[in-house]
Formats: sequence, structure tokens, C-alpha cells
Amino acid sequence: MNLDEALQTFITESRELLEEMENALLNVDLAGDQSEAINAIFRAAHTIKGSAGLFSLDHIVAFTHVVESLLDGVRDGRIQLNDEMIVLLLSCCDYLSEMTDALAAGRLEADPDTAPQGEMLLMQLRRHMDGDAADNDAAAQTPLTLAAEPGVERIDQERGHSDYWHISLRFGREVLQNGMDPIAFLRYLGKLGRITGIATIPDALPAAEEMDAEQCYLGFEIAFDSSADREAIAGVFEFVQDDCEIRIIPPHSKVSHYVDLIRALPEQGVRLGEMLVRCGSVTAHELAGALQQQAESNDEAAPQQLGSILVDGGNVPPVVVEAALAKQKQVSEQKAQESRSIRVDSDKLDRLIDLVGELIIAGARTSMVGQHLQSAELQECTSTLSGLVEEVRDAALELRMVKIGATFNRFQRVVHDVARELGKDIGLIIDGEEAELDKTVVEKIGDPLMHLVRNAMDHGIEPAGQRLATGKPAKGMIKLNAFHESGSIVIEVSDDGGGLRKDRILAKAIERGLVDPERKLSDSEIYNLIFEAGFSTAEKITNLSGRGVGMDVVKRNIQALRGSVDISSKEGAGTTVSVRLPLTLAIIDGFLVQVGGSVFVIPLDMIEECIEYATEPGQDYCNLRGQVLPFVRLRELFRLEGAATRRESIVVLKLGNQRAGLVVDTLLGEFQTVIKPLSPLFSEVRCISGSTILGSGEVALILDVGSLMQAVSGKGAAALAA
Repeated sequence: MNLDEALQTFITESRELLEEMENALLNVDLAGDQSEAINAIFRAAHTIKGSAGLFSLDHIVAFTHVVESLLDGVRDGRIQLNDEMIVLLLSCCDYLSEMTDALAAGRLEADPDTAPQGEMLLMQLRRHMDGDAADNDAAAQTPLTLAAEPGVERIDQERGHSDYWHISLRFGREVLQNGMDPIAFLRYLGKLGRITGIATIPDALPAAEEMDAEQCYLGFEIAFDSSADREAIAGVFEFVQDDCEIRIIPPHSKVSHYVDLIRALPEQGVRLGEMLVRCGSVTAHELAGALQQQAESNDEAAPQQLGSILVDGGNVPPVVVEAALAKQKQVSEQKAQESRSIRVDSDKLDRLIDLVGELIIAGARTSMVGQHLQSAELQECTSTLSGLVEEVRDAALELRMVKIGATFNRFQRVVHDVARELGKDIGLIIDGEEAELDKTVVEKIGDPLMHLVRNAMDHGIEPAGQRLATGKPAKGMIKLNAFHESGSIVIEVSDDGGGLRKDRILAKAIERGLVDPERKLSDSEIYNLIFEAGFSTAEKITNLSGRGVGMDVVKRNIQALRGSVDISSKEGAGTTVSVRLPLTLAIIDGFLVQVGGSVFVIPLDMIEECIEYATEPGQDYCNLRGQVLPFVRLRELFRLEGAATRRESIVVLKLGNQRAGLVVDTLLGEFQTVIKPLSPLFSEVRCISGSTILGSGEVALILDVGSLMQAVSGKGAAALAA
């Protein structure tokens, strides 16, 4: 991989990490284990900082270092995470995203235009950290309590022993003869922190007549308050480490700190000892001693484990070793997982789908030739080929299927920011994030959903005071839900707000001349008036909505994806907007029908059954097992020439809870359909969603079932055609 490719990988992974960091920040209050959410936020910042350093991106490293330092304080419990800090960290995510976008645009240096924004964020980050430092300074003013009584250790009573490092020190007999002063080391230790308690251990003192004045017999047990790491503390005794025994035990309350550091290590193969040194649990000297002890073990069949040696020697708590071993297992499992997955450029997938489409058309042509030649052997081969092509098609389409959860999670930040802007308390519930659909559909549905969510927050959810007055909880809720139904995906945007007022909507529509005052409209038809161009009942204009633009664009964009949108509401209880979309925009299973000399394709998953046409002339409905089935005649809808055949058929369509029929001349059977978009010249043609190429080379039009349903239930075939 060259440098450019590696940088692109860094950009992609940074965006993913920032998205994870943002989601964790937004959900930290909801997390059952808040410490795990905080650790996830820290790991994301730590990984970005480390990776940026590999590319000498100093501006990203410098900024992320300060973010990481603040998060480290939060993890240790020294800094309290509050709403103000969450908003600040979200702004830092935005700033890091801007720097990542600048990298993608080829700018490897800091952007002078955004530098003031970065400085302002750094100043706010340091302000939070300075507040913590002030608390520490105040604590440092606590008087020291020292004890020199043999075997007694006195500790500052205001803070527990668990908050301090514990240093067990036994000087060697020859330390004085080697020119070293034990007390000098203790004084130097005070430069790294504060000795809060010390006990002198005289157990090694011999009888007075056996004592040698040039030898050292004393040991010390020390309680040490310091923010220095283990390596720095051990470095104080570097010159006497060979002449004494030193055991450094970390603060009990900070064992989790070492566990978190181990979990945050890069996902790469690291030996147990190296991992413990890297996180500061043991020093390199302690590790070397343990490794030597392991090498000197006499039991070659079952050598003593390194972790056991370190635990038995008191160098590291068992929980830290367990975390390191778990990290090793995670790394090995992740490597195995990575070996089963690769990153593929989306353009390559698009090219693959195009080739599969052409393969399907060529296969249909081959099958038609086989039938024409009436060659049994050729027909058998084409049948096998068709089956294989269908499997290739399904496999290729699965490669482009992505979970909609990533799109839904983007709205966590939208709801958080917009709620603050509106001065409302609003939460977001996400359901059905495992539902999959084509990546092209996912990319294009984001903007319509964005407008629906913002509109629900602005117009749907009432202010807290108004909600409390009506017996509702002060916090309003937006819900995003997705599920598969009849070969489509349905996305629902719901709110528990005040709902739509039918009388106001109808009055506004009549005032604007959109509806005949004498016409009786169903509730659904009234609600769907809000999708008319420029329609709005907002009492005031905000920077979010209320200008009468947007909802018609939402509907138009959804229809451009061969989808449909519907709305239901209950006044005082809330509103639900349902968006129905096809799973893919590329290839579908179709059903061919013929009317006169024209062939049409109907999406197979929209067809419930086919029945024989047996209805009195002039009727536009039939009796389907005791239920009224309205239908539309394609011949009349598209004004096709020629007389109907003697034996017409009705194709029964189902879309959601609606059923309708299509009257056609002939049923031609199933057909793998490669969807070709219509020319912009035909973009306004109703009831047609695209075209496909048949095996004969002729073009067949693909019917838009949603528009056909409207033709049956609404304005009638003649009015629609006009």
C-alpha cells in the first residue's frame, strides 16, 4: 500500500471513529455502564491521534491530544462529565471532521480559516482541565502526616489508602558502600508527587554487637500521591535498582485505568509483557526479571506462566493480567475476522451490477433463441444458465445491501442539536436498524428523512409546558423505525406531539384553491395535502421549517426512488409518516403482461395473485371472495389502440394495506428485470417508473404500482391520463 492509499484508509477510519465517538457522546446518559461509553469515546480520540502521528499530521495530533487529556480526566473520575462538556466534545468532533474533510481535499496542513475555531475549542477544553487542576492544587495543601514509628504507616485520613501508589522499598546491604544515600532518593521522589505516609521497617537490624555502620539495614513502606506513571516512579531508583528490592503497586482505585489503557492499545499482535509495559502496569526492569525467572524454571513440560510470575511477585494485580490476556484474544479474533473481509470501492460494485444486468439480458436472449430453435439440449443449457445468472444476481445485490442503522444513527446528533436550538426536550428512539436495503437507496433517502425529522421536532413536538398541561411527559420523543414488507422497506418517522389538525389543513387547502369546497375527502387525503407545493399551516416562520417549502420536495425525492409516502395522525397524540421504498434500484424479479402490442413489467413482489376477468361492462370493481376489488384498465389508462382480447385477466396488486387490480390482455410470466432509468424527457410520465430490455431486444415499460394505486383510489383513470 502506498502513502496515498494509506492516507485514504486513515481518512475513512477517522470518519468511522468520529461517528462512533459522536454516538457514544449522545448516548452516554442512556448507557447502563457509563464507564464503558466513556472508554469508547477515549479510545476513538486516542486512535485518531495515534494514526495521525504516523502521517505527521501535527495539527490533528495537537488538537486530539488535548481532547484525549480531558477524556482521560473524565475516565479517572477527576473531571465530571456534564451537558456543557458533551456539547463541547461534540463540537470537537465537528472540528475534527472538518480537518478530515480538508485532508480528503488534499490539504495536509492546518487551515488558517478554521484556526480561530480550533483555538476557541482548545481554550474551552483547557478551562475544564484547569478546573480539575485547581481541585488537585487545593488537595495538595493538605498537611502531611509522617510517622517514623517502626512498622506503622500513617495515611492522610481525608483520602483513602486506595488512592495512592504504594512503594515497598528494601535497600541492599552494600548501598552505602557504593556511595548511595537512601534518603536522597526519597527526597527526589517528592519532586514527582507527595509522600502522604511513610513507615520505616527495621526488621533486618541485627543485634547491636553485630551491626556494621557501613551497611544499610532499613526498608520503607511509602504511600505516594502522584500523577506520574509507573515507569517514571521506578526511574527515581534507577541507580540502585540492582542493590535493592522495589515493588510498586498502583492505586487500587486506578486498576481500571490500566485495564482501560490495555483495551485502548492498537489492534495489533503484542506479547503479554509488552502490553503490560506499554500500559504502565509493570516496568521494563520488572518484566526482565520475571522473564528471567520464567527462563530459569525447571519444569520444561509446564513452564510457569509470565502472568502468574508477575502476580505472585506483587508487580501487577490479577485483573490487569486478565485484561491483557483478553486483549490478546480480541486481537487474534479480529485478525481472523479481517482475513474474511475486505474493503471494496463502491464504483467497482456499481460496475459489477451493470455487468450482471447485461448478463441477464444476454441470458434472456439466449433462452429465447433456444425456444425458437426447439433444441432440447440448448434449452436445457439455457435453463441451467438462467439459474446460475439468478444466483449471481442475488449475490451481487447482497454486496450492495447495507443496514439502515448507520443512516438512523446520524439523527442522534440532529435531534440533540435541534432540540437545543428550539429549547425543547426531545429524545430519539431507533428501531429496526438491522433492516437492509441497497446502498444507493440509503444514500438518497438521508435528505428526505432529515426534513421529516426536523419538521416533526419543530411543528409536531409541543413545548414542555404545553405537554405537561395536557398530561404528557415534558420530554417529547421522535421514533425512527424500519421493517420489510411485501418486498419493500418501510421507514416510519413518528412523534408523540400534537398531531395534525384536519380542519386547519382543509381550510388552508380550500383557501388556496387546492380542493373543491364541495368535495368530501378522507382523513388520509386531507393529511396528504401537506405534501402539496408551498403548503404550510405554520403560524410562524423559523430557520427550520414553516416557509411552505420542503414537504413537496420530500415527496418528489421519494417518488424518484420509485417509493411512496403516506401520513397518519391523531390530534393530540402524534403523527406518523410512512415512507415505502424498493429494496434495490438495479435489478428486480418482474412479471410480464401484455396489452395490445405493448409489454409491461410489474414488480413480482407487488403481485398477490392473477384472476380471470369476469365483470359487467362499465364496472370498475369486481367481487374478490366477498371483498370489493377496484381495478383500472391499462388499455384506457395509456390510451392503447386495438380491441381487448376475448379472455382478459386481472392482476391483483397489494401495496401495504391497499389492494387493486390491473386489467390486461395476456399474462406472459416471470422475467428477471434490469431496470433502466427513463430519459429526462419522460420524467413527468405518471405510472411508469423505468424500462427494461427484453430478450427480443424490445423495450418494456416498468409500471409504478404506487401511482397505479392512486389512479384506482383517487382521481380515476381518465383524469390521471389527462
